Amino acid sequence: MAFDLTTIWAFIIAFAVFAYVIMDGFDLGIGILFPFFEVGDERDQAMNSIAPVWDGNETWLVLGGGGLFAAFPLAYAIILPATYPLIIAMLLGLVFRGVAFEFRWRDPGHRAFWDFAFTAGSLVAALAQGMVLGALLQGIEVADRAYAGSWFDWLTPYTLLTGLGVVAGYALLGATWLIIKVEGRALDHAYRIARPAFVATLILLGAVSLYTPFLEGQYWQRWFTMPSFLFASQVPLLTAILAYALMRALAKRRTYAPFLLALGLFLLGMIGLGVSMWPYVVPDQVTIWDAAAPERSQVFMLVGTAIILPVILAYTGWAYWVFRGKVGSEGYH
Repeated sequence: MAFDLTTIWAFIIAFAVFAYVIMDGFDLGIGILFPFFEVGDERDQAMNSIAPVWDGNETWLVLGGGGLFAAFPLAYAIILPATYPLIIAMLLGLVFRGVAFEFRWRDPGHRAFWDFAFTAGSLVAALAQGMVLGALLQGIEVADRAYAGSWFDWLTPYTLLTGLGVVAGYALLGATWLIIKVEGRALDHAYRIARPAFVATLILLGAVSLYTPFLEGQYWQRWFTMPSFLFASQVPLLTAILAYALMRALAKRRTYAPFLLALGLFLLGMIGLGVSMWPYVVPDQVTIWDAAAPERSQVFMLVGTAIILPVILAYTGWAYWVFRGKVGSEGYH
């Protein structure tokens, strides 16, 4: 693997995307699970558990999207037109969800509507994110360094499968986050919800993993031919081990282990994605080097990122540290 500025930027953007998925994933998951919690104390605890951090979590989406535009402009120019309806749906879902989050406290007379909006926005955003991933993996038609497909090329059974997989995965993250944060009946409810969310995630993850190698010859070669098979096979093996450990942690009502193990499943999914796609940013069409910005631009942005990224990590860590511990219906205590 050539290790150069372009490779560094590929890992920076991969890190930003992963950070967004795990951080915004659990609060989107709480929105998806919101109808399953009782009106009143349970829902208030769920909302309070993410109130101090939910908007800061979306910083990583800006970094990932902005970094893709700046460091890999050709990839941005191809992927965005191929997935415009999904990107628009995702952003509208995030906006609707954010408005609902604020207004459910300030407009108690219409709280049922705002609760519905919170769930709908979270569900749409999560489904759209998963379908964008599916659209990228199934392939994007490129001609003359531009998107050459139609408006609805992204809509296939495979993208629906990946969309549902992300929804289930976010629900698992949300349930295991609540295990850490809430108490009383809400805690019991979180444990009950986590189990079906875990089962759904495992089934959909397995279905996507079995489907993906048949999409592109490159994927099949990476996963089922030697010598890459020796490395690639460790990913499903470790996934099975983590899945068993997560099942045991839920059965024994552990506090932190379920969330950390769920994060591990997402990390392995990210590694599996890298195994399938590297070094392409648009599979079988555009490599990271084809899509990269000029070297001077990459150097200039890298200096800024070297300053900004530690700041983001510091204030994110500080926020999570300050608001550690359990949360009640009236807030943290």
